[in-house]
Amino acid sequence: MAKARRRVRDTWKEKIWYEILAPQEFDEASLGTSPAREPEMLVGRKIETSMREITGDFSRQYVKLFFEVDHVSGEVAHTIFTGHKVTTDYVRSMIRRGTSRIDSITDATTKDGKKINVHMLAITVKRAKASQQKLIRETMRNMVLESAAEKNLDELVKEIISGKFASNIYHEAKKIYPLKKVETIKTRVF
Repeated sequence: MAKARRRVRDTWKEKIWYEILAPQEFDEASLGTSPAREPEMLVGRKIETSMREITGDFSRQYVKLFFEVDHVSGEVAHTIFTGHKVTTDYVRSMIRRGTSRIDSITDATTKDGKKINVHMLAITVKRAKASQQKLIRETMRNMVLESAAEKNLDELVKEIISGKFASNIYHEAKKIYPLKKVETIKTRVF
């Protein structure tokens, strides 16, 4: 007795390609396209891209941005910012022998009630004493908390990604001990 062949349905042909856009603070730049059978299947998808791909600025290629699809309207998927990270090779290139690496990880709440985790890194010109490192760490922590309390999430993210945030901390913390560089190496929005 011959078995009846079951016809296989090609689900790939049923999928629609959706355009994925960055949030408002990144001027709704295109992040690419993604296929899905239904718009609800896109919600929650995570997208990783570099700063160079959004702005075209090659000097900021070491910054990786993370987004998550929030909602879909028509054939366009809109995202929210979930965090950023600086590549490890860039961080390693800044650190030299005879310098001090000072890390500060702070959980802050913005003016609009969103929680954000900010990881700051300061590198001194020469090795600093433990008391100076502690003072610089406290300064970074306090400035992150103050800045988050004054701004909403969009404003804070724009300031962090542009580098203005790290620059403000650099100018304040260098009064304690000469610094080579201050960088926001990681953020995560809860």
